[in-house]
Amino acid sequence: MISVRSWAGRFVFGLASLTLAAAALHPLPSLAQATPTVQLPDFSELVDRVGPSVVNIRTTERRGTASSAGEVDPSMEEFLRRFGIPIPNRPQPDRRGNPRGEDDTPPQQRGVGSGFVLTADGFIMTNAHVVEGADEVIVTLTDKREMKARIVGADKRSDVAVVKIDVTGLSPVKLGDVNRLKVGEWVMAIGSPFGLDNTVTAGIVSAKQRDTGELLPLIQTDVAINPGNSGGPLINLRGEVVGINSQIYSRSGGFMGISFAIPIDEATRVAEQLRTNGRVIRGRIGVQIGAVTKDVAESIGLGQPRGALVLSIEKDGPADKAGVEAGDIVVKVDGRAVEKQGDLPRLIGSIKPGSKIMLQVFRRGATKDLSVTVAEFEADRPVRRAGAGAEPGPAAPAVKSVLGLTVSDLSDTQKKELRVRGGVRVDSVDGAAARAGVREGDVILSIDNTEIADSKQFTTVANKAEKARSVSVLVRRGEWTNYLVIRPTR
Repeated sequence: MISVRSWAGRFVFGLASLTLAAAALHPLPSLAQATPTVQLPDFSELVDRVGPSVVNIRTTERRGTASSAGEVDPSMEEFLRRFGIPIPNRPQPDRRGNPRGEDDTPPQQRGVGSGFVLTADGFIMTNAHVVEGADEVIVTLTDKREMKARIVGADKRSDVAVVKIDVTGLSPVKLGDVNRLKVGEWVMAIGSPFGLDNTVTAGIVSAKQRDTGELLPLIQTDVAINPGNSGGPLINLRGEVVGINSQIYSRSGGFMGISFAIPIDEATRVAEQLRTNGRVIRGRIGVQIGAVTKDVAESIGLGQPRGALVLSIEKDGPADKAGVEAGDIVVKVDGRAVEKQGDLPRLIGSIKPGSKIMLQVFRRGATKDLSVTVAEFEADRPVRRAGAGAEPGPAAPAVKSVLGLTVSDLSDTQKKELRVRGGVRVDSVDGAAARAGVREGDVILSIDNTEIADSKQFTTVANKAEKARSVSVLVRRGEWTNYLVIRPTR
């Protein structure tokens, strides 16, 4: 009789024999074969090659008052200024206990930043916000030489600046091709976070063409960037500079895993103009624009949301003279597609003033080509509210529509003041129109791509609107024109 234990032992032995036989016929792959080895990059060679081209930038200014005992660490001031946080500033007494005057106050350290060498004879690129408002700029090279620099030019809109030091024999950086940069690619930053010279951090490209509302589309990375890194280079594995570290996203004041860099091709174009002219010359056509939402695009027949919506037009500006109207959606500039709102100022800004271009606009269900002569960009002008002081509408009977709007005709004076051919004024609003955001005093210029001349036509068009679908309404409010989507209910 075989015991349970001896039977189990024989079963296990037999199973092990079968397993060994199967392994002999079909050998298992080794661990090295099953899991391919991934080697992380070694940045030490890049640091040796590019490090000597990176500089520390320190700025000072003369103040009427010096910081008090509660002053902010100078290494944090550059960050605070960048994000608009006030910096404490109180008078400091002299040796006799009297407040110092402006002439007695020594230069105060204003902030720290980084930069990199463009040419062997001392041209250095950095951020405009690093040198903004500085009375003195001091550049420290990696060999510890310190020298004063003059600001060649700074462009706040792109946040690019060029400074010059009187020295020769420097090692300029090699500039890369941003078009070859890929999301997921390794990149490295060298800079002076919190004044710590030649600090190296690394990460990957998280996204390209990130629209943050600035003039230029930015490169997003997860490279650790902190106050003092601003103006330093973003470097690929070929040792080429592909961007200028400029911004971070933070809720704490420090690095939180998201940083942004200005693409080097855009920065180079700005730097060339700064070196040649001391300023950047950009084109403009005199329009204020907004985004095209999905609801608006569908309701007016545009399909996918694209282009830039013209909210207002500068009187007698280039767009006004060319026949551009508020409510137009600019979809192309000289054949180049305008995919989103931010594309238009970038495309127009890159065009030389005086050039004639062709704008393609979407207007009331169809596209239209308009020839525009580009003007030179000027400082922003204060927006004047149109209609302020215009005489009230005529005492014509108000008309109420199924959309929840009561409207009346515009007087000739109001049309002239608003520079419109027609339209109706909203006297009261409720229901679906109120939920869509229409307000009393708005002027309705079109409904579902049909231009409205007066209250009679408004009533006809509004009553034809089907209650089961959305209705697009082009509304003028002060200087601004925008689409609102009304969804009538049964």
